[in-house]
Amino acid sequence: MTSTLPDLLKRSLGNLLRQVSTRFTGESRWREFVLLDVLAEHDGCSQHDLSERLGINRTIMVKLIDGLEAHGHVIRTRNLHNRRSNVLRLTPAGREALASMREAAAARDTEVTAPLTPGERDRLNELLTLLLPEPAQVQSTVYLISQAHYRLRRLGDALLAETGLRTRHFGPLAALDELAPCPQHRLADHLRITEPAAAEAVNELVRAGLVARGRDPHDRRRYALELTDLGRRRLEAVSEAQIALQARVRELLGGPQPEDELRELLQKLVSDV
Repeated sequence: MTSTLPDLLKRSLGNLLRQVSTRFTGESRWREFVLLDVLAEHDGCSQHDLSERLGINRTIMVKLIDGLEAHGHVIRTRNLHNRRSNVLRLTPAGREALASMREAAAARDTEVTAPLTPGERDRLNELLTLLLPEPAQVQSTVYLISQAHYRLRRLGDALLAETGLRTRHFGPLAALDELAPCPQHRLADHLRITEPAAAEAVNELVRAGLVARGRDPHDRRRYALELTDLGRRRLEAVSEAQIALQARVRELLGGPQPEDELRELLQKLVSDV
């Protein structure tokens, strides 16, 4: 029997990584640390490149960069190779802030990995590193979790390139296939994301013609979301991309056994959820 998209996502290591990453690295302070750390290695990259590299929505990226610029940690300068765009550069104050953030990241690591033995923590870091295209710049479990999450998002985006969708649409489409018609707040609760994040994803899917806002049959005063005919047809392509992504993850890790091992270790970090 063919697996449905919700079933695929429930078994997806990428989906688990998203949940763990959202829980431990979703706050803006952590994202600022990741941005500064990447800029320290790739000083002079464009805001667009940084957004693509980290898989952060461009709207959120603009807000993060605006905040870092206001604190004097980064500056925007004209791109010498493209006068219509800017590049980002780390300031001395930004490098000082980064050093302080690295100390805080080490303390955060201790807190996050408390459910693991030292051996399990080392094995988790080893498995997460296998998902990265190059050696990690920071030896931090939380950092590795975020970078592995971003890497899988980029791999998924590449698989979806011809559909106009992104990996972040996996969850909303799967949830609506299972729950629709449902109000937006229920979708957010189901995906364990904020309502603004759910609203942004829904707006993108509505503009793409994959989701429609109708009246909630249980409360005529509010909208309910459901898939359009086009949205249902796209589920097949999205499911195929999810299957391909899971196969790629298994390949990177070296087989189903390390994949199951990584899943078990990640679940220990969020066992109280």
